[in-house]
Amino acid sequence: MALINTFVSWLIKKRFHQIELFMKYPHDVQAEWFKKLITAAKDTEWGNKYDYKSIANLEQYKERVPISDYENLLPYITRLRRGEQNLLWHSEIKWFAKSSGTTSDKSKFIPVSNETLEDCHFKGGKDMLSIYCNNNPDTLIFDGKGLGLGGSHSINEFNNESYYGDLSAIIIQNLPFWVEINRTPNLSIALMDEWESKIEKMAMATINDDVASIAGVPSWTLVLIKRILQITNKSNILEVWPKLEIFFHGGVSFAPYKEQFKKLIPSERFNYLETYNASEGFFGIQDTLKSDELLLMLDYGIYYEFMPLDQLNTTNPKALSLEQVELNTNYALIISTNSGLWRYMIGDTIIFTCLSPYRIKITGRTKNFINLVGEEVIIDNAEKALSIACDKTGAAIREFTGAPVYFTDKENAAHEWLIEFETEPKDLEYFTDVFDNALKSLNSDYEAKRYHNMVLKTPIIKSVPLDTFYKWLKTKGKLGGQHKVPRLSNNRIIVDEIIKIIAKNK
Repeated sequence: MALINTFVSWLIKKRFHQIELFMKYPHDVQAEWFKKLITAAKDTEWGNKYDYKSIANLEQYKERVPISDYENLLPYITRLRRGEQNLLWHSEIKWFAKSSGTTSDKSKFIPVSNETLEDCHFKGGKDMLSIYCNNNPDTLIFDGKGLGLGGSHSINEFNNESYYGDLSAIIIQNLPFWVEINRTPNLSIALMDEWESKIEKMAMATINDDVASIAGVPSWTLVLIKRILQITNKSNILEVWPKLEIFFHGGVSFAPYKEQFKKLIPSERFNYLETYNASEGFFGIQDTLKSDELLLMLDYGIYYEFMPLDQLNTTNPKALSLEQVELNTNYALIISTNSGLWRYMIGDTIIFTCLSPYRIKITGRTKNFINLVGEEVIIDNAEKALSIACDKTGAAIREFTGAPVYFTDKENAAHEWLIEFETEPKDLEYFTDVFDNALKSLNSDYEAKRYHNMVLKTPIIKSVPLDTFYKWLKTKGKLGGQHKVPRLSNNRIIVDEIIKIIAKNK
């Protein structure tokens, strides 16, 4: 084990020097990757369709290749799942990351090449450790085990030689030996499908391990920690795992879960590190101790473009290259990758908080918003406003979702929020008032529509019973993995489904 730890320490130190290199020469690194991607795919079916061999520069690429979404690439992905190759990317595609999205029951199957596993996801994991160790030189993270909450995978029904599952499960299945040897629990548990049994088995399998780090989605990590505390009758998780020092988290905003983690891990020395990884790629890592900004990772086999939100749904949308972006402007993220996603709009929106080096924050989704009357409330607005309301009222939120309330003959429109509180506010009306005023301060369009209740009336906040969102996810077959509660919807489908579940369980 000592030899492995020495090897890992050398590996992450070497990688940190490479990170410093792309931070110093960001535009050169992105230009180099653009050329590599175009060259690698020139003889694929997609490359022939858009004549990649004759593309001499980025301008030609943007003019020739349209911005795509999943529906545009679906015919190619379907053929890939049936066993055809050399369609979007030149090397074999046998893994597909299953993503349910956040607004539809329909699953997406994102192709994952070996290059993406090695040069993006595994590199992201190494960089996560490199950055953490560089910022915490006295870390003892390698003296204990790493606990990962992954999903599951199963054989693709179209072809026995191709596989699909949560991205986290695909990564666990293919981990290099030096990671696997220090990970818990074993694969038979880590890749289980049924999440209620899986949480129970994970709890029993890891109670007696010396866990030093956890990586996972905050919501399911909390479920596991609480179950372990129930089994052991301990008051906090450090009594079970005294070596625990870091939680690597991503997938959803950490803000709604922060207070719960502080209660379960009551140590000022405990560390949190956020990552930005999705089925389509690994994009960012929190690289500073005092800020939740994410360093945009530029050498992962991804070429980035950024579409200003006013270009969404236009006939010929314009997308900017890295050197063209500005601070504090919302952009839709567009990627071209070494799995064959070409000018693919993943659905996330970001802002740049720093241009040297390039650091970002995730602000929401291109399809997750409430825009009933032109108020354009995005996830970032909602989470910040709820955080302010919690700070002022002593409340803590486990889960939430928001949706519009439509105009009637007698009533103006409004927003309805279903909130599962970990700690209830003493006065829900005061909580609502603080939230409403915070949202006004964060979003001038919302503030204008709320003026004197002329268009939007006071938001409707309903406290729902504990485990309501868990029950809703269960009805959808979406327990565990990367499934998460949609924060905002521009229709009432999800809210009405949850209200029916509440009524049924009364």
